[in-house]
Amino acid sequence: MMPLQHALNRRGFLRSAGACLTLPWLDCLAERASASDREPAPPRRMIAIMTDLGIVPEYFFPEQSGRDFKLTPYLNVLAEHRDQFTVFSGLSHPEVTGGHQTDLCFLTGAPHPRKPGFKNTISLDQYAALIQGPVTRFPSLTLRVGPSNKSLSFSADGVAIPSEFRPSSIYRQLFLQGSPREVEAQIARLREGQSLMDQFEGRLQTLERKAGKRDRQRLDQFLTSVREVEQRLEASEAWEQKPKPEVDVEMPKDNLDPTALVERTRAIYDLSRLAIETDSTRLITIFVTQQFNPKVDLPGVEMPHHALTHQMSIEESREQLRLVEEAQFKELNRLLTGLQGVSEGSASMLDQTMVLYGSNLGNASRHDTTNLPVLLAGGGFRHGQHLAFSRENNYPLANLYVSMLQRMGIETDRFSTGTGTMTGLDFA
Repeated sequence: MMPLQHALNRRGFLRSAGACLTLPWLDCLAERASASDREPAPPRRMIAIMTDLGIVPEYFFPEQSGRDFKLTPYLNVLAEHRDQFTVFSGLSHPEVTGGHQTDLCFLTGAPHPRKPGFKNTISLDQYAALIQGPVTRFPSLTLRVGPSNKSLSFSADGVAIPSEFRPSSIYRQLFLQGSPREVEAQIARLREGQSLMDQFEGRLQTLERKAGKRDRQRLDQFLTSVREVEQRLEASEAWEQKPKPEVDVEMPKDNLDPTALVERTRAIYDLSRLAIETDSTRLITIFVTQQFNPKVDLPGVEMPHHALTHQMSIEESREQLRLVEEAQFKELNRLLTGLQGVSEGSASMLDQTMVLYGSNLGNASRHDTTNLPVLLAGGGFRHGQHLAFSRENNYPLANLYVSMLQRMGIETDRFSTGTGTMTGLDFA
């Protein structure tokens, strides 16, 4: 905790740091660094994707564990990336029960979301963003495919961060520069917020001198949040004065047809890859929700996606569900291939980017929240394996999150219910 009398010095520091905010990875940077025998490593990144209607278990989980597992129908869609992903079984969040409402807890691990007075905790991406600080124009992106107002991302106070689902809006935020007048107006708004922070902090200093020990502890926690806001405002102002990256891609059109699952998923995945490639952000969450949709617009699919999950025991329904979920895995494969196709020094962008894919439901027909289907691709781990844990006594999913945080360069051995790194998952 920084002493209050030094808190305002942060502003001067941030102004100086603004001149050297992180650039996208460029080969010329590596060439310049090699001259001094010091090649900078490309940044580590994370994309976390969750679908909220489970995945048919027998089409996803391999029967064999280890590196000699046989590809299942869904994993076969990703066959070209077999050595670049690890599939897990026997994972869950302890005490996270409550059927569909557990989607709130996929990246947090907060228990019992259906209990009265439930309060969520910080999500994996926001924890990483908090530790890393504003090293990119957008510390994180919170995206969504499908109707609802839900999100995978939650602040340190457990408050949901609004998700964006319109591709055109995401594109504008990432790549369209406002007019000089619009930029100045945005900077003025940011400075007004900074001024309010200054005034607010001065009053709190006076209050702190009058407060008792317990109240001072609460004020310390609150002031930490205030300073985080100030830091974000300072970084935002610096970024507003820098041009946005240019991409040779036209602004996508918004397809809001709720049946167009594949097209909407592709648009969000493509924008996510562009955001990563331009180093506009290093942390992205994507919530794929189909709970309230009509049937998916795919040949051979006759029933709504949600209804199909409740009829999984009927062969005809299960085969329709397979068409929907295989289409989703094809889009995941397209994302991985796109990341693999971008070189960064001697590695690929996929080698530097962890892509987490999974669901909050193990068996959607029973609203089961154990044995969750989870896959991790890329990120520089030693992949090409099926890590199988007990399906009766599940292994903590949050241990995987600890491994991911460490891969981001964050020094921690705990997150949520995770008390160590994922057994059997090593860095390459």
